[in-house]
Amino acid sequence: MAFSDLPLVHVPVPKPQNADVAVDLARALGMSKTAATILLQRGLRDPELARRFLDPRLSQLTPPDSMADRDLAAQRLARAVRARERICVFGDYDCDGITSAAILTHALRVLGSEVTVILANRFDGGYGVSLPAVNRIRAERPSLLVTCDCGSSDAENLGDLGVSGIESIVIDHHLVPSDPLPAVAFLNPHRSDCGFAYKNLASCGLALSVVAALRTELKASLDLRSYLDLVAIGTIADVAPLDGDNRILVRAGLQRISEGARPGLRALLQRARIELNVPITGEDVAFRLAPRLNAPGRLASPEASLQLLLAEDESSAQQLADEIERFQTERRRLQEIMFAEAIEEIESQDWQSNAGIVVGRDSWSSGIVGSLAGKLAEHYRRPVIAIGFDGDLGHGSVRGPKGIPLYDVLAGLSDCLARFGGHQAAAGLDVQRAQVDVLRARFISACSPYSESRNPSSGADGGAALTIDPQDNIRQVARDMTQFEPCGEGNRLPQLFASGKLVRARAVRGGHLQLEVEVSNGQMLRAFGFGLGPSANELSGVVGITGTMRVSQYRSEKRAEMRIERLSVGADNPGSEAADLTL
Repeated sequence: MAFSDLPLVHVPVPKPQNADVAVDLARALGMSKTAATILLQRGLRDPELARRFLDPRLSQLTPPDSMADRDLAAQRLARAVRARERICVFGDYDCDGITSAAILTHALRVLGSEVTVILANRFDGGYGVSLPAVNRIRAERPSLLVTCDCGSSDAENLGDLGVSGIESIVIDHHLVPSDPLPAVAFLNPHRSDCGFAYKNLASCGLALSVVAALRTELKASLDLRSYLDLVAIGTIADVAPLDGDNRILVRAGLQRISEGARPGLRALLQRARIELNVPITGEDVAFRLAPRLNAPGRLASPEASLQLLLAEDESSAQQLADEIERFQTERRRLQEIMFAEAIEEIESQDWQSNAGIVVGRDSWSSGIVGSLAGKLAEHYRRPVIAIGFDGDLGHGSVRGPKGIPLYDVLAGLSDCLARFGGHQAAAGLDVQRAQVDVLRARFISACSPYSESRNPSSGADGGAALTIDPQDNIRQVARDMTQFEPCGEGNRLPQLFASGKLVRARAVRGGHLQLEVEVSNGQMLRAFGFGLGPSANELSGVVGITGTMRVSQYRSEKRAEMRIERLSVGADNPGSEAADLTL
């Protein structure tokens, strides 16, 4: 498509902050004015509060003493460790459950306990402590069961295990049941009687807290920092808000991932083409590491991912990483087929303008509909339910733009669903085939209040991009942006705008675009655009780039790079009229 065929875009100029305040904050923090302006936009005017945000410390974590049942869990686990009771750790099949199970399993083994570990299976029992899971647990003959990222909705099956002499500890952060669970301890910050002030911990964060309490109870030596990489992955993958304690834990965990301390993650970084000792971002985890760890469980058993995280030698880690990469390749292949089929059906039925989209097929894998729904939601910028049918029953996943409470939407449709669960950022459901048309109509109606026309001039998160201050050093801005990490749910990646004279544009392997642009004071800015390679020959003169900035490494050189989310020709400020490449 030629630029002459593209519409003109009017980009609103963001409301400027008080320049003097930004300069003073930048000076106090030793940062660029651009970074200081972003802090002001986010309400961080006080330098000390800004420092706590930019440099979160583990010492700032919320004291855990008031967490309901934490002491009970530690005491029961300590008794099991001392008596060498057989413990069964049971985790969900996604990243949060897998990382939680890995943390507890490794810690209990280091502390001298006899531990067996089992993961839920999408294709044999599904989520939680199902009947097939109960049979697998009983076969291990434990006296104590610890559930990770599940168990809250499994009172009946936990009760049956209790009758068999198997006590339970439930570690979960999902919906709290109205009736008490038949468990020795139930750790969930959302309990009404839980005094723990920070409510957004994922299950992996709760698992780490239990291990910390157990260490204290046993007066044992155990390096808790060694598990922070797993907490970072589980928290980001579960789309938990990256604020408060989560921000502190994940920031420290990302640093540990970049150091390559864990053999399994070191092997996974190689497959994802992420270099060691370079800042790891929330985006790296969300889009390159977590999908790989989730891939085996989406197609078969999640066991390979658990074993990778527990691997202690290079050889087994490399073999398991190869196995996981094969699952990832197959998942991508199937997802591409499903995505093309979904687009064809949506467009042929003219559903793309609906406030919400419901689409499904018999051939779609129930293990992949979650990532498919996410990709469709990103493509159409509206909530999507993607369903894979197994006979008359459909297994679906729900994803949508940030800010839409998906769980609440489904709760209003519960009478036409066989089952649903999850949280506001991601949810799942079962629906009878005969109810799909009713579900579609109801879903569209429920999503209508959240429907917004797309603003093509805004950043990816819907907010206007901030123009990089012309007096700032580009490399300093890039370094400053790393201090906003981890970015993701609840802490959006800063959206920036830069413009200048195009010096070089070329297509690179994979169909991507690489730019060099001369911006203020003769500084050179490199930029990279995924899938924009074919436009390289159409670019000239002044270009405007909207996107995110990060530090990248090329061979031994660390450099500033913008990731292009919107590219326009003839734009020298955010308010210019320009031909927009990325609409």
